[in-house]
Amino acid sequence: MTTLTVWKFNSASGASETLAQLTERQKQHLIEIQDAAIVTWKKGKKKPRTKQAVNLTASGSLDGAFWGFLFGLIFFVPLFGMVVGAAAGALSGSLADYGIDDDFIKSIQEKVTEGTSALFLLTGQVTVNKIEDIFQQSNAELIQSNLTKEQEAQLQAQFSAL
Repeated sequence: MTTLTVWKFNSASGASETLAQLTERQKQHLIEIQDAAIVTWKKGKKKPRTKQAVNLTASGSLDGAFWGFLFGLIFFVPLFGMVVGAAAGALSGSLADYGIDDDFIKSIQEKVTEGTSALFLLTGQVTVNKIEDIFQQSNAELIQSNLTKEQEAQLQAQFSAL
């Protein structure tokens, strides 16, 4: 099963630092990172910077067009809307099949603000008890996932328990 999660960090560097640690755990086969992307919004900047992590693993990776489209919908809607127009609405509707809907977009827009960062993580197999310390140490907040409500509550409980 592939899981998409979005984690918010209270610093502009939190997402990239966490991804580096997760990449090390992937070498130990404790997590299967299929793809990842980072949003960094430094203080004093008008908009965030986005970066797709590449070469984490060849299989299951999403292409840059997916991340570009998703980040366009979330962070650059006015500009993106002018460029793409009505096609964006039709295409964004199809993303709902993957748990990416208006609520997903709105929650990320509200939480990822100046001075923060976010890690968009597409994973396969995960040994949760072997990676949870990474998220606990960074005070990461799970802001979205395509898990069921029960699975998401269990994951949040696991990561918030110290």
